[in-house]
Amino acid sequence: MTRTRCLPWALAALCLGTGGARAQTEPPLNTALREEVQMVKKAGLFTIELETTFFRPPGAGPFPVVIINHGKAPGNTKFQPRARYEIPAREFVQRGYLVAVPMRQGFSKSSGSYISGGCNVESNGRVQAEDVTAVLAHLKTVPDADTSRVLVVGQSHGGLTTLAFGTLATPGVKGLVNFAGGLRQDQCVGWESNLVRALQAYGGQTTVPSLWFYGDNDSYWRPALYKDMHQKYQDGGGKARLVAFGNFGSDAHSMFGARAGLPIWVPEVDAFLAELGLPHAVRSRLPVTSHATPPPSATGFAKISDEKALPRSKESGQQGFLAYGAAESPKAFAISATGGAWASSTGRANAMQAALDRCNSFAKDASCKLYAVDDAVVWDAAAPP
Repeated sequence: MTRTRCLPWALAALCLGTGGARAQTEPPLNTALREEVQMVKKAGLFTIELETTFFRPPGAGPFPVVIINHGKAPGNTKFQPRARYEIPAREFVQRGYLVAVPMRQGFSKSSGSYISGGCNVESNGRVQAEDVTAVLAHLKTVPDADTSRVLVVGQSHGGLTTLAFGTLATPGVKGLVNFAGGLRQDQCVGWESNLVRALQAYGGQTTVPSLWFYGDNDSYWRPALYKDMHQKYQDGGGKARLVAFGNFGSDAHSMFGARAGLPIWVPEVDAFLAELGLPHAVRSRLPVTSHATPPPSATGFAKISDEKALPRSKESGQQGFLAYGAAESPKAFAISATGGAWASSTGRANAMQAALDRCNSFAKDASCKLYAVDDAVVWDAAAPP
């Protein structure tokens, strides 16, 4: 069996877990970003529905379009919460874009099954790209979507999807942005070479330009690997500019979804949009929430990227914490003393108290404590709940 490792997806703002079971509560929609969720139909032998999040700027449109393709977490793809990418989405919405974040086939509430392609990573990316095509076809029917001006963005597995989609030469698509794209398949012999060959093949069939972001302390790609991927993509004929931004936090793979990553990628993407003749200036500033009370200090108990460090947690808690890493701040993650209950709350001023209250509602002994706040682990095993 092939084990694939890919990176965190954005979390629905509130997830709860108890014991071996997993419960999930959808967050309130972000009204400032005009967030809505629709099931988009993908035509075929069997109709597939893709759970898709939309964010819109103020006004009536039509708006140019940004599609953000999500990563893949370890484990069952059906357990992966709906991706939102609120921090990046806000940046694009502020520049006047309609943003679509589709969950691909077999992920979250989207129907169908995830098609892995085994060790054939090139095939994997091309199959994922079919879902992007379906979402664009839907957007052509949406009155306020201007599908003659489209930017396609992807993070991790979504970056691979984005580069595979570029081979389709879809009318209206002006450029691609790849954040730490790829698919790590540890148990496939020569998986790194397979990945490099896939990107070389994509480059040979892509005419639109792309912008790539990779960091040196990425837990999935060695610097030598991402540089080889970029070079072979260009050797194949692809147009790609690489932004190698060095180290970022504890794991460069999470840069795109983090607020601290904005100074790295926003100016580069603005310049890329300008080169493409697409809107790049901020049209309206949208509110950003902050904590109602000062958060506790980091304890150094574990790295924020290490879901395995959660004390006594089961798979559902680890899945939830992986998603937490890419969620909107302010945010907090709480666990019970036994590890049997957990909860997170994101994108709200009272995130810390909300996470604790939700966790305690599921914990038999009401022993929940904060494990993480924003991008810092604050767990103190000796402190009382």
